[in-house]
Amino acid sequence: VQLQASGGGLVQPGGSLRLSCAASGFTLDDHSMAWFRQAPGKEREGIACISSSDGSTFYKESVRGRFTISRDNVKNMVYLEMKNLKIEDTAIYYCAAGLPLVLSLKETFYTNWGQGTLVTVSS
Repeated sequence: VQLQASGGGLVQPGGSLRLSCAASGFTLDDHSMAWFRQAPGKEREGIACISSSDGSTFYKESVRGRFTISRDNVKNMVYLEMKNLKIEDTAIYYCAAGLPLVLSLKETFYTNWGQGTLVTVSS
């Protein structure tokens, strides 16, 4: 079971990035998926999740309206589209697979984690 996050990089404030998460060793449609991030000196926080059932999504207030989580169960991929990036979005971003039918940003519901991809927002 493996999750591989990619797509991070350096972007200016106001810019956009698209993160990808490739799953191998299991099928995504049995799992709810989420993106977490950890900024320097801060605890890891959940920012976006998508359920395994109907594709419902939920976002942390600070990213709502700017970030969009999506999934492609055929390709076994999860994405995080990030727009209007802010300096405070700088962090290592992790994808995680969790229990089915869950729509939560709490880490306890997620059992498999990717290695993280660094997003730096700076002018």
